[in-house]
Order: sequence, then C-alpha cells, then structure tokens
Amino acid sequence: MLKNLKPKQVFHYFEELTAIPRCSGNEKQVSDYLVNFAKERKLKVFQDKALNVIIKKPGTVGYEKSPAVIIQGHMDMVCGKSEKSSHDFTNDPISLKIDGDFLRASGTTLGADNGIGVAYGLAILDSKDIPHPPIELLVTTEEETGMYGAASLKTAHLTGKTLLNIDAEEEGVFFVSCAGGLILISEFTPRSKKTSSSGLLIEISGLKGGHSGLEIIQQRANAIKLMGRILDAARNAGDFNISAISGGTDHNAIAKEAQVTVAANVSVLKKIKAIVIGFSKELKKEFASADPDLLVAVASVDKVATYLGRGSTEKLIDFLLIAPNGVQSMSPDLENLVESSLNFGVLEQSGKSIKITLSIRSSVNSIRENITRGLEALAKMAGAKTSRTGEYPAWHYQEDSKIRDLCVSVYKDVSGSDASLQAIHAGLECGLLKEKLPKTDMISFGPNLYNVHTPDEHLSIRSVANMWAFLKAILAKLK
Repeated sequence: MLKNLKPKQVFHYFEELTAIPRCSGNEKQVSDYLVNFAKERKLKVFQDKALNVIIKKPGTVGYEKSPAVIIQGHMDMVCGKSEKSSHDFTNDPISLKIDGDFLRASGTTLGADNGIGVAYGLAILDSKDIPHPPIELLVTTEEETGMYGAASLKTAHLTGKTLLNIDAEEEGVFFVSCAGGLILISEFTPRSKKTSSSGLLIEISGLKGGHSGLEIIQQRANAIKLMGRILDAARNAGDFNISAISGGTDHNAIAKEAQVTVAANVSVLKKIKAIVIGFSKELKKEFASADPDLLVAVASVDKVATYLGRGSTEKLIDFLLIAPNGVQSMSPDLENLVESSLNFGVLEQSGKSIKITLSIRSSVNSIRENITRGLEALAKMAGAKTSRTGEYPAWHYQEDSKIRDLCVSVYKDVSGSDASLQAIHAGLECGLLKEKLPKTDMISFGPNLYNVHTPDEHLSIRSVANMWAFLKAILAKLK
C-alpha cells in the first residue's frame, strides 16, 4: 500500500513492521524478524534474553575506520483501539490508510511510535548508496510498559560513542534531556458478596486521552479520576456498592474511558442516576475546551451477581477521589516544561483484586520520590498494597555535546530552519542507556507524530522524508 510513498525504503520497512504483532510484551515475532533481516544480509546480529536486538553494519567506502554510531529505537508499540474496532492485536496487521500528508490506522494506534524510528534504521542497514560510518542498530523491547528491554541490556556488543535515538515526535526539535519515572501499582483486595440487587452502569467515553508524558500539560480529563468524582457525588444518594469497575489501557496513556457498575435498592439507584446526569453537565462545562466530546452514559442493569462490601467501596472511592493526578509542578528553569506529574493509567478488576496502575514522572529525583511516597501512604490508609516497577533515571543535559552541535548545524543546512533544543517530560531510553554507556554522546529526534498512544495517532509523510534527508546528512558528517 505504501510503495508509492517516499522515502521508499523507509516506508517499505515501516509497512512490514505494521504487519507484525508487536504489543509490549509480545515482541518475539518482531524480534525474530529483525534477526532474520540481519542474517539475510550477512550482518552481525545479537539477540538477548529480553529479545533486544543489535545489528552491526561496517562503514561504507571512506568510512571504514570511522567511529561507530548507534541508531536506537524500540520495537514495541502501545496497542489501543476505538470502541467500534474489532482489531485483534495478537494476529491482525495494522490497517493503514493515507489521508493527504498523513498516514493513519483504521481505528487503532498506528505504531509509528516507534516503528518509524526502527524503519529508518533498517533502511540505513539495507542501503548500498548512503555514505555512513559503522552502524550499530539497537532495537529494544517493552519500552512502552517500563523500558524493561533497555533496563536489562548488556552493552558488550556496543562500541559507538555517538547515539541517535529516533524516538521523538516533532520535526526540528532535538531532545537533550528527559524526566525519570516509575510505575506504581496499588492493589486492593476487597471482600465480595453475592447479591441479586438491581444495578446501574455508568460509562465515561469520548475523551482525547494521549501520551501521559507529552499531553499531560494539556490538562485533559482522565476517565479514571472522573469516575472517582462521579462516585463521590453519587454518595449523596445513599448507600451503594461497587460491583465492577475498570478504566484505561496503559500506564503511560491518559485514560480515555472508564466503566463502573453499582448496586443498591431501586430508590437509591434512581437518585444516583439523577445525580450522575446532573454532575455530567458540570463536567462537560469544566472540560469544554480540553475534552469537548466527554460523554457520561447511565443505564440500568437488571441484576448484579456480586458486589464489594461497603467499607471496600468507600475506601476505593476515597482513593480515586483524593489521589492527585496530572501536572504536579512546572520547571522553575525552563518555560512550559512540566517538572513532575502522575497519571492514572489503568484500573482493572480481576478475581478478588482491583489494581490501579499509575505512572509517576519527574526530572528531579527527590520530587518523584515524594510523590510516590505520598501515594504509597494514601494507599496504605485505604487498605491497599503497593509495589514499584519500571523505574528509569532522568537523562541530564550534557554541557559539552558534539552530536548536539552537529545536529543543529546540519539541520540548518538541510532544512533552512533553526533547530530547537529542548528537554522533554516524557521518558526516553536515553536515561537508562546513558547509565550503561556513560561516555556515549546522545541526542533524540524524529518526524512529526500526532496523538500517539491513541487510535487517532498519525504520521506526517512529508516530515518522514525531511528527517530522512537530515539523518543521511548527519551520518555523512560522522566520518
């Protein structure tokens, strides 16, 4: 489908990647694809237990003795889809469509985060006429769920002292620093009771969502937090019990949808319905700019089989209501840069367990720890156990960076425009990789991507070509 798009080889490999299931945690097939790609071209390749892949290609004529350059991206993607989509991410290829200058998917995430970065790397490895120094393509796993691939990476096979991370999402913006973060899981184990009560289903939908490291500054509504507010308001109707509750899809995506079923006597349910309808109008006004399509739906349920005890219901609502969410502090040094934040990513109920997964980020370690400790204390008060996972360090600005200076100069030559150097609140693997490769000079860039981690994710075709020209020019200069 993409054979007429340019750069031809980049879009060829991107399309091949979209045909392979590669949700985070399901990367064996795509990892093996990368290994086979290397073997077919007689390139050195290394695959570790975490399924990370390193592919090495010698320098071209005149570059044989040049220092090696690491091109880096991640093979996994956030797998999200619209309510109407029947897509099966474990089997189905991503359905692509061209919309003017944009490449989109049909009702699902596109996977350009970070498939396009990997496609750039493969196109370089497959090229025969692009001048370049020795290349070490590093493609990691499980970046989206906690950077677990990068965390477990052994660097014995990497010699490059320059690293190009192609996992940014705005052309001409070069990232030179990023926040650190971790995932906090709060687990409630409430007692359930059997019942045959009437019920009420409350659903929140229509939210924009987005990447919790990029769009968090937009102050968009979070469906899980909104559900906490709705349930709190519903307490004015009288006693009720939560029967089932869920929301969100990924720890690093702002929750777009949430659902809860509550059980109570008929008169209380009637009052709850009226309260929810009234409160939803207030929420519509509150988020008229940030989330104009917010929808709260209420429907009767004939019979509820089980529900949480009153105490468990109250504690869960209290936690959802009180726990902070969104931007927590702005950088005092850099304008419009979020310093710290947290995101209610996933609320899931399974068996006797209710888990809430939160993503906590900060460019200051002490602030991140303070936010985490506060949440742990609140969870303890609500009777929940907590655990930490996926912790990654901040990537700090480097005063002396040859690759940064070179990128700024080359971008001006190639595009005619000035590049922008920025710090980013979203986490990049550069933080972990810098710890493992302390003498390696790093920078992050990429083409224009929009609404990543949502079914509205789209990629600028023109920007892919622009950044391809830039990448080739950079490699030519690294002699």
